[in-house]
Amino acid sequence: MAEAADAGRYTGLGVERARELAERHGWASVRVLEPGAMMTMDHREGRLNLVVRDGVVERGWEG
Repeated sequence: MAEAADAGRYTGLGVERARELAERHGWASVRVLEPGAMMTMDHREGRLNLVVRDGVVERGWEG
């Protein structure tokens, strides 16, 4: 399983490349969000959240 500390490694990658690597590194699911998007606040272990602008990851975190 992926580690929360690894979530930031996706910053700067294209969204498709980030998804591919996330799957390879063991993330159970990936949630892609636009900057400022509304989201549920439930925490899911193993879920990688990615904020993506213009196809590029700006931020990543676990939960």
